[in-house]
Amino acid sequence: MANRQLLLPSGFPRAPLGNGVGRFMCQLKRVTLKFCKERGDSRGMRDFLEHDLVDFATKHPSVVVYVKPRRHRSSVIKGEYCNGKDFWISAHKMNREEIQKWLHLATTQNDGEEFRLRKMMHTDNPSIQGPWTPFTHRDPKLNNSSFPLEELSEPVFVPKSATQQLIEIFNEQQRTARHLEEKQGE
Repeated sequence: MANRQLLLPSGFPRAPLGNGVGRFMCQLKRVTLKFCKERGDSRGMRDFLEHDLVDFATKHPSVVVYVKPRRHRSSVIKGEYCNGKDFWISAHKMNREEIQKWLHLATTQNDGEEFRLRKMMHTDNPSIQGPWTPFTHRDPKLNNSSFPLEELSEPVFVPKSATQQLIEIFNEQQRTARHLEEKQGE
């Protein structure tokens, strides 16, 4: 029980204000890229700033990007989310692809909070009937059947196309017209 404090908090994933239901709104608001102009372990950050920073900023116009050079310190990525939570990643000896991956992760996360899932499924409106499965409304005799079954292999009703329906209506009209002509001829 001594390791209880080391466990991640438990919870359920939540989307703030239904984010992603109608449209996605990036929850990341601010990114500060700190680096050293001279140190070798900041080379990946400098390469990212030279080649990929403009692309990142144009892809994510809602994210404010700050670039902060500092002397004789390791490179760092610091970000802040809408709800006030922030994250900090040491970019020590990272190459530019790794920095791109971390920034992509930060832009797609809700709030950067890590937690373990309590259950594999959660709903705000629970049902007394239980969860739906693909077998919910199936005939129970299929549980003890050996496959393939002939009755399942029967062709499924396919609705007629509009052209086929028009041809049938035309043929019906022709038969009706012939039948009327025969009656008048008698």
